[in-house]
Amino acid sequence: MNKKFAKLAGMLCLMGVAFMSFCPADEVITKEKGVTIINTTTLAEDVEGYAGPTPLKIYIKKDKIEKIEALENIETPKYFAIIKRDLLGKWNGLTVKKAATQQVDVITGATYSSEAVIENVRRGLEFYNKKGKK
Repeated sequence: MNKKFAKLAGMLCLMGVAFMSFCPADEVITKEKGVTIINTTTLAEDVEGYAGPTPLKIYIKKDKIEKIEALENIETPKYFAIIKRDLLGKWNGLTVKKAATQQVDVITGATYSSEAVIENVRRGLEFYNKKGKK
């Protein structure tokens, strides 16, 4: 009985791995009601804040930043709340060209996380400029 179970478990595991390889990862760029959304999860997977990656969604409409939204991360909630409040809105309303060159200061006390967010924005806008404008 154990051999049959082991074979079945092994086959199910292999089927699961094969299935997952065919499933697309989070799309980097999507469009929704005239808004282009850039997801930096895979674009900046090597960019880490204090505790880990800080992925974002950047919402762009008519070549202007509508908003930037933080995705799930493991940064310290207390400090990341300050980043959400004081940093993410710095690009709102700017054209993509202006936002890409915007000099934004880090948040004191959350330097690593701020730098990671800024780099995520930079990479997201760079991707948009190369692949998203259509």
